[in-house]
Amino acid sequence: MDYIFETTMEVRDYECDIEGIVNNANYLHYAEHTRHLFLRSIGVSFAQLHEQGYDAVVARMKLDFKTPLRCDDRFVSRLALEKDGLKFIFHQAIYRESDMQLAFRGDISLVCLYQGQLARTSPYDEAFQRFLQ
Repeated sequence: MDYIFETTMEVRDYECDIEGIVNNANYLHYAEHTRHLFLRSIGVSFAQLHEQGYDAVVARMKLDFKTPLRCDDRFVSRLALEKDGLKFIFHQAIYRESDMQLAFRGDISLVCLYQGQLARTSPYDEAFQRFLQ
């Protein structure tokens, strides 16, 4: 996979369940935060686009949980991007930093809305153009 962005984060104790591993839902938070950091890194403000009437919303997720993360683990979150019709598909992976074991992989599809209606083009198309082949 040709990743176009990565960031490093750390598991916080309150993200773990009674088994001492990261609760599944938190991986979605990590993936979303990675997408927002990616937007910021290319000069796109999710909040400003929302104020202009543009919203990128999750339409579908395919998730695989591999190796559990635990409290205080540091991890690397990466993403790649493709476009399929109106959907942007973020291929995301999270690796435990200590041994680079794959912890999570997800294909997260987003569509863009303009003032609540499905948009054929959006500022996201322009912002992502250089990353799409």
